[in-house]
Amino acid sequence: MKTYQTVTVESPQDHTVLVTLNRPEVANAMNTQMGLDLLEIFDGFCAAPNRQRCIVLTGAGGKAFCAGGDLKQRNGMTDEQWQDQHLIFERMVRAVIGCPVPVIAAVNGAAYAGGLEIALCADFIYAAEHARFALTEVTLGIMPGAGGTQNLPRAVGARRAKEILLTGRPFSVQQAYDWGMVNRICKPDTLLAEALETAAVIANNAPISTRQIKQSVAMGLNVDLPTGMMFEIEAYNRMVPTEDRREGIRAFNEKRKPIYRGR
Repeated sequence: MKTYQTVTVESPQDHTVLVTLNRPEVANAMNTQMGLDLLEIFDGFCAAPNRQRCIVLTGAGGKAFCAGGDLKQRNGMTDEQWQDQHLIFERMVRAVIGCPVPVIAAVNGAAYAGGLEIALCADFIYAAEHARFALTEVTLGIMPGAGGTQNLPRAVGARRAKEILLTGRPFSVQQAYDWGMVNRICKPDTLLAEALETAAVIANNAPISTRQIKQSVAMGLNVDLPTGMMFEIEAYNRMVPTEDRREGIRAFNEKRKPIYRGR
């Protein structure tokens, strides 16, 4: 796999890609290069979804998933330079959200500001028991601009999200779990293994099915129920003529594990 300056990409098991934010010396803070690296990586997933079946996104080291934007790099930026950098971050976030392949965030520590926004772009989150979360932008004279005001309310509800967004206060992993933002709390030394175990379960299912499910849920959240139901049937009908659908039924009747090929 290609190497990147700020992110590592590897394949720890069949059909799974592990993407690691790799600037542990600065709590994996996101600089311009990390934005460019993630944009290229997730653009690649969008362009060739058949090459992988599940993606796990985590941070290097045991202290932080991502501390947000690199404020040292931003110090002294002109307005134009700031907006040019942020445009890269916006494009990167859209690529993560638009990725047709299921994405699990394995949050291994603090996820603040843009770091939490990146985690919220994943389909669901597993987090270490020492993880902390915050959207601190309001305390810096700005606001979340990488999906935070959109993805957080969808995860925890509008009223809870507004409290988090308007105060900038940190919250614990237990609160995140109780509010529905985190799916599972893990021991730090088992977090990645648990995320990869779930990724393997997803990757062993029919990949066209998992992509269609992801797309159907995303579409349904943004339309009325009758329209969502119509979209679901269109997504369903896409799988009827596939080899994987026939293999799944055949394997069930032959009492064996199916072998899906994504076609």
